[in-house]
Amino acid sequence: MEFFSKIGKKASEAYGATAEKTGKIAKEAKLKMKINENKSDIKELYIEIGKKVYEKHVREENIDIKTELEEECTKIDVLSAEIETCLKTILELKDQKQCPKCNTKIDKTCAYCPYCGEKQPEAEYNEEAKEPEVILEELETVEIKPENEAEKEVVKENEDDEKKEEKLNENSSTES
Repeated sequence: MEFFSKIGKKASEAYGATAEKTGKIAKEAKLKMKINENKSDIKELYIEIGKKVYEKHVREENIDIKTELEEECTKIDVLSAEIETCLKTILELKDQKQCPKCNTKIDKTCAYCPYCGEKQPEAEYNEEAKEPEVILEELETVEIKPENEAEKEVVKENEDDEKKEEKLNENSSTES
């Protein structure tokens, strides 16, 4: 019965991980579609700006960017900001960030860019991550309980070897 509950638990965990990953992929796809739409809109605005400038050129009129093209330029600024937001969200979904110096996509936890060497302003460290010394201390305190006679024999041999080594160390330190 325990076997089936373990299988059920593992299947649930796998399903949860798969659902999370699928959700991230779907969200990323939507964001990429939004980016492409915004880029297309920006291209149309560029064409519109170009037409206005050319019409003024043909009529030999001066063009005042502030008054005649401000609306289109503002739209481009808004669309560009949306694209940046989408790109940052995609990086977050992939647990990445962008190096401020070389603009390379790197892991969020990098303290330095592996491409240009720039120190990263906000390296996200795992707060639960432990220092190597702490891990070693914890490993030393872990007690392994033998389950069968062969394992008990190995544990006993290891303990005997440790005792012999301690005695040799004591003897060599007293002789010095």
